[in-house]
Amino acid sequence: MKPAFENINAINDSSFLIRKFEEKSFKAPFHFHPEYELTLILNGSGKRYVGTHMSDYFSDDLVLLGSNLPHCWKTEKAAQHSVSGSVVLHFGHAFLGVDFFKKAEMKSIQDLLNNSNYGIQFTGNISIIKNKMVAVLTEKSAFKKLLLLLEILDELSNTKKYKLLNKQNLFAALPTVEKERMNLVTAYIVENFREKTSLDKAAEAANMTPQSFCKYFKKISRKTFIEVVNDYRIDFAMQELVHTDKTITQIGFESGFNDISNFYKTFKKRRQLSPLTYRNMFVKNL
Repeated sequence: MKPAFENINAINDSSFLIRKFEEKSFKAPFHFHPEYELTLILNGSGKRYVGTHMSDYFSDDLVLLGSNLPHCWKTEKAAQHSVSGSVVLHFGHAFLGVDFFKKAEMKSIQDLLNNSNYGIQFTGNISIIKNKMVAVLTEKSAFKKLLLLLEILDELSNTKKYKLLNKQNLFAALPTVEKERMNLVTAYIVENFREKTSLDKAAEAANMTPQSFCKYFKKISRKTFIEVVNDYRIDFAMQELVHTDKTITQIGFESGFNDISNFYKTFKKRRQLSPLTYRNMFVKNL
């Protein structure tokens, strides 16, 4: 599946857009858009994909995403018995003018927006932000909505409790055409790593021959295609080991490995310990 381009400006003529979603599961594919995005999960759980980063999300998950950073939220099957809810806010860099955030008073917000190129998860108490985002939804005055957005950005820019998600953003410095090509490949991996992946199909997504793609991919990612696929699989397995009581064999298969001995070998090479030791280490610290 290709990362879909979402045209936010076509949806609304206002300087920014905020929407509330309530559905059985989040259906948006791996996608990107030039606007910044602030997403608050009201309820639900699953996996969050930001660039090449993957982690679990739960209720009150709050993430700020930079321009053209591919992303999606995938609801876990176990959570699909209840409604998944989110509030999503989009705004362009120049929604208040090209130079607005370049002013001295806006430096902390500009720094926040710069960091959003990696994806930012806010890990502290988000109750103030949550209340303000809900207030934007219900506020009838367009001017007061705008003031609330600035208050939200100011609050986020001053928090010290956050985590950069896609810290090794290897694609950030690439020319636009090359970045879009790698986004296509990443989308293919995100949608297929738990199933059988194909080097030929990944090369096809990049519009390259398999041989050329192998050299190109390793030059940019500094890893082979299968190494990156296995990174996703092991990351998925690590989260399942900590957050579920599934058997290790079940987790190995559900992560995309069709050979359990290969799962153990790959896991130990990546984490320097076995899946069981990794799980027990977290259980012991609970």
